[in-house]
Amino acid sequence: MRKPTAWSSGRDEVPLKADAAAVVEGAWQAMMLPVDAATNPASSAEYLARVRQGGAISREPEPVGRVSEVTIGAGLGARVYEPALPGIHSLVVYLHGGGWVAGGRDTNDGTCRRLCNLTNSVVVNVDYRLAPEHRFPAAVTDTYDAIEWAARHAAEYSADASQLVLVGSSAGANLAAAAALRARDESGPGIRSLVLIYPVLDAALETESTIVLAAGYLLERRLLEWYWQQYCDESERCDPLASPMAASSLAGLPPTLVITAEYDPLRDEGEAFAARISREGGSARAVRFDGQVHGFAALLGVIADADLAHDLIAAEIRLRTQTSHDTDVSTYEREEHHD
Repeated sequence: MRKPTAWSSGRDEVPLKADAAAVVEGAWQAMMLPVDAATNPASSAEYLARVRQGGAISREPEPVGRVSEVTIGAGLGARVYEPALPGIHSLVVYLHGGGWVAGGRDTNDGTCRRLCNLTNSVVVNVDYRLAPEHRFPAAVTDTYDAIEWAARHAAEYSADASQLVLVGSSAGANLAAAAALRARDESGPGIRSLVLIYPVLDAALETESTIVLAAGYLLERRLLEWYWQQYCDESERCDPLASPMAASSLAGLPPTLVITAEYDPLRDEGEAFAARISREGGSARAVRFDGQVHGFAALLGVIADADLAHDLIAAEIRLRTQTSHDTDVSTYEREEHHD
């Protein structure tokens, strides 16, 4: 593994945790972007094929009450997870990561099963269209369509459409934030909470963490630039539905939880997004997992903090919805040491 770049965040630095370092070591070659990928279409296509072959690394998926494959609109697929416990459930729409170019309903199957069980929620795992075949705003459109579908069909799964939560990871968090802005502006489905896991929110790539953590931690600045290149044209990157941080106002967004990782170039934009929501009159908080890298929360059974992140997300969902069993606020508060 290449020696990580040194940096200072204005707070006590926590060394990269051993389980995170092992993931970096093991995945380094697979994640390495060819030097000419930005300018050579053949090299870019080769890398795209390689990242699409990668699968989720996690423990054996846990059982839920029922899993079904559904089609939303004109060919948009999703997987619905229903809890084993009876009753009226809250509703979670989940958007996977993968730089808008990779991933699907299998990528975060373990996460969706875990959240279904932890929160007694119906979880809709969305297979939005991928770039570069389907460029911006295709994935945003798919996300919004999936939210509207989930709200319309909630009762069929014994879920309450008024208890809707959006959860997204990385590029999926970008889509969740964009969809929340669109729902606000178009008087769309009500969203009780927005959970953004190490989100990508600003195409400018000018934060301190993007610069000082540009290399050495799997998700590199050069790779982020390539992802943006695949996703949308430069002229579109200031559109708030592409870069939610570019929105003229973040007022009116639902209560928001942002999870960041200390050794992630996207760390600062996620934390800045939460801070800006708070400044503009909303409710938001950012929880930083020290010693961790981008992608850690998906690695259940591989990185110990992944379970803590799921507990934190589940506590947020229980706190913001009214259909679940007793809300365990103590779990939510116990994770404060990660801030």
